[in-house]
Amino acid sequence: MTYLTKLVCSQCNKGFDHRTLQSICTSCKKPLLAVYDLKIAKLAIDKNNLSKRSPDLWRYREILPVIDEKNIVSLGEGFTPVIPLIKLSQKICFPNLWVKDESQIPTGSFKARGLSVAVSKAVELGVRRVAIPSAGNAAGALAAYAARGGLECFIFMPKDVPDMNFIESQITGANVNLVDGLISDCGKEVAEGTEEMGWFDMSTLKEPYRIEGKKTMGLEIAEQFDWELPDVIIYPTGGGTGLIGMWKAFSELQELGWITSKKPRMISVQSSGCDPITRAFIEIKEESEFFENATTIASGLRVPKAFGDFLILKILRESNGLAISVTDEEILESMRELAHEEGIFACPEGAATWAALKRLKELSAIDPMEQIVLLNTGSGMKYPEIVPKEI
Repeated sequence: MTYLTKLVCSQCNKGFDHRTLQSICTSCKKPLLAVYDLKIAKLAIDKNNLSKRSPDLWRYREILPVIDEKNIVSLGEGFTPVIPLIKLSQKICFPNLWVKDESQIPTGSFKARGLSVAVSKAVELGVRRVAIPSAGNAAGALAAYAARGGLECFIFMPKDVPDMNFIESQITGANVNLVDGLISDCGKEVAEGTEEMGWFDMSTLKEPYRIEGKKTMGLEIAEQFDWELPDVIIYPTGGGTGLIGMWKAFSELQELGWITSKKPRMISVQSSGCDPITRAFIEIKEESEFFENATTIASGLRVPKAFGDFLILKILRESNGLAISVTDEEILESMRELAHEEGIFACPEGAATWAALKRLKELSAIDPMEQIVLLNTGSGMKYPEIVPKEI
């Protein structure tokens, strides 16, 4: 069962019924967030018994939104390993360095988490047709879970997405549309077709439940570190759902009484070819500006303006974190280092976190003795066209 009680607007706190299909706040047009009765959940769930459950994200089902377990659409997603970076930690003299490796998840990226939960809830609420704008990996994940759940699926992605993202979306039966533009242009296509086509828009933070799947990264990190949170989490930020979700998870864990340590400092990483969050953070703004002419090899970071940018920036400041950008050249070099030194073929977005840590060390912006977790959000095998053969 779930202890979900309602949805609330992340801006104006207006409440909404979770038993009815919801998108964004009808008043201020901001994202909705799921709220659980954690006081009751605290009495019903024993964290020490979680190890007896299946090693996937649904082990936390009481604080996930699906009411009836028969509606769960799963491919075994979640509980990816936290791996110590042995050689690289020695190389930069950071002895407590780890990577949460999402490359080992269905569809090869962390997008599977959010789409498993979102599709499951959509099935429960009677949705039969879904659509999504995507920079690549979310498209493949939605296509896979829609196929698994028996939903009709429509994908809108930039025409220059990595080939593998197009192939995986098409082979799983989705209706794939290539758009001459960025993910923001794809989002317009989805929005404009909603009334005519009758699909439900699964865009980042424009439905309430993808974030619930992403928050399980935070739940897993807490469990894998024996309920003592790391000092720092470095996260590659495009739409930022994972960063928002993890922060939500840590707050819920505190309310459950499962953690006593303070929450980590959250560090956002973007590519210098598309870094609206970094710029807004440096300029002490509450929201980002649309980033014109965005270009980067890390397609998941090519988000000119995140719908939840105000939440991302708020979390960075609340956590005493920061935002930093790295170049595509640094990303490629970091992909090579992670592969050569640790055997981890990280996606460019994930490799950006290692590039960021090296930059932070140069700036003396991080304590080498802190426990640090990098988020590798997917597999580099999905990006063969960006990796030079001589790398």
